[in-house]
Formats: sequence, structure tokens, C-alpha cells
Amino acid sequence: MRYIIIGAGAIGGTVGGRLAESGQEVVLVARGAHRTALAEGGLRLRVPEGELTHRLPVVAGPDELGTLRADDVLVLAVKTQDSEAALQAWGPAPVAGGGAAAERLPLVCAQNGVESPRLALRRFRHVYAVCVWLPSTHMEPGVVSAAGTPLTGILHLGRYPHGADDTARRIAADLDQAHFEAPVVPDVARWQYAKLLSNLGNALEAVSGPVADPSAEALFERIRAEGAAVLDAAGIAYTGAEEQRAARGDKVTLVPLDGAPRGGGSSWQSLSRGAGSIEADYLNGEIALLGRLHGVPTPLNELLQRLANDFARERKAPGSLPLPELIRLADDAAGTVHADRGRPYA
Repeated sequence: MRYIIIGAGAIGGTVGGRLAESGQEVVLVARGAHRTALAEGGLRLRVPEGELTHRLPVVAGPDELGTLRADDVLVLAVKTQDSEAALQAWGPAPVAGGGAAAERLPLVCAQNGVESPRLALRRFRHVYAVCVWLPSTHMEPGVVSAAGTPLTGILHLGRYPHGADDTARRIAADLDQAHFEAPVVPDVARWQYAKLLSNLGNALEAVSGPVADPSAEALFERIRAEGAAVLDAAGIAYTGAEEQRAARGDKVTLVPLDGAPRGGGSSWQSLSRGAGSIEADYLNGEIALLGRLHGVPTPLNELLQRLANDFARERKAPGSLPLPELIRLADDAAGTVHADRGRPYA
């Protein structure tokens, strides 16, 4: 199979580079300065064993690649806010032998959140979802860092919305040969919702810095508890902490990388690069949406969603909101909701 990595950033670049290293055929899809750097100098993948350079085909979209092959696998690794544009571009792409990519090819959503597979299923017949446990960083054009060892990451994989098939198992076998563990599971959404709860801290880190002291940890626990209450009210299953710990073990341990900047998670990276957009609408915003649908207040996640979007739109420096000020805002937001709930209707 040939892997077409749509979005060769932190996740896509790492997956694409590791697959290429293991002997798989890989095409990278990128834009702007990152695409230029990839085309001119190759993908520079910084990992615990050193910096690896992979000179791979790079395109901006399907037109440059031409007719797709029947054995192509599309790996969607853009941020969720960019998914719709990518799906519109790649869905109609012609495939050798007739038909379009949306009809014939597998699309693997390797992204945070839970929305992209739903968006994809509107257009693509064969959608696969991934719960991404992959610590990686993309801060410099042409360069991606992944500090995990002995495994680079763990990628639970399954057909969406549920089930497993031979295609999933073939993709998983390739990933297993490329420094990943890729368990094929029939209930991949359960793993994704558990990851969503941990990703609720992305916006916290983006606006106020690392969750590294007791005050920040306590605030994150409040944010996560709000999310868990919403999932419970909605009847949405998610894997528990013990099951996640058993799956991870000590398989992905982070080590310092020479020449690689210490950064934060995906939302922090978006602000640092001045991307102008952030994924909070599909992380904290997912909790806000479910809360409104099921009558559960979500003041803390709504606050973080708004702040993260403000930071991205105004291109504020990541971590520049002092934590005490964020805690004050969170207390005010929660207090307002409690007061409203106790107020009689007019």
C-alpha cells in the first residue's frame, strides 16, 4: 500500500517518516513554507536515535499527484478545523480503474477529537479512526520531533463508527513495523472519547502554560470532571484510567532530543507558530456542544474554548495569561452558572 499523508505536521510527519523508514511508500501533503522545506531538504525527523532525513514526494493536493492508485491509503492528519477543506479536495480525486477516492479508498483519521471521522463519513465510504497517543512537535518548516521510546506512539485503530476488518489489520501491521503499536479495536470511539478528556487540557496549556503545579493540576481536574459528567449524561462510553494505563505501560517514554525545542501540545504549537486557528472548538467545544444537547452546564470548557480562540485570532503568545487570572475567570464562570441555576424563571 502507498500512504498519502494529508497534513505532514507533528502527527502526519512522524507517522509518514516512520512508515518510510520501515520501507513503505509514502507521499506527503503540505502547504506553504513547510512544503517548500520538505521538497528542498526532505523531512527531518528528530527521534531518540538521532535526526533522520527522508526525501519523499511532496504535493499540495490531489491534482499534483494525478490519478490515485487502488492500493492508496489516505491518512488525514490535519487539524480538525482544516478537515472539511481536505475532504472536499481529496474525495473526488479519480482512482485508477474508475471511481473516486471517496468511493474506493480507505481514509484514516489520525487526529485529536472525535469530529473528523463523522465529517469524513459524509463523503467517504471507508472511514477508519485512530486514537492518537503520539507525543510529537512541529515548530520549524521541514522538521518534526517525536521523543517517544522504545515506541514512538500507540495508535488504536478501527473502522468508524465501529468494527474491524482486513484493511484495518493491514494498516496496523505496517504501523507495527514502524516503531508504533497499533491495536485494532472494534470500539475505537471509546478510546477517542477517553483521549478527548485528556485533550481538554490543551487549551489550558495554550493560554496559561504547562500544567505543572498543583493549582494548574487542580484546575485541569475540574475541567476534565466537567467533560466526564457530560459524556456520562450523554451515555457515551470511554475507556477508564486503569485500562489506559495498562495499554500504555512504559511503552512510550519521553527523552530529551538534541536540537529539538521543548514545547507543549498541539494547541500550544498552533499558537507558537502563529497559525491563526486552534482546535479548541473540537475539543472543549465538543464538551460544550454535548452539554447543551443534554442539559449539563459546561462553564469551564466554554471559557477555555473562548480564550483559546481569542489567543489564536489575536496571535497572542502561548502561556501569556497568568494562571491565577485564569483560575479567577474559571471561578467566576462556574459561580455565574450556579447562580443562574438557582434563579427562578421570570
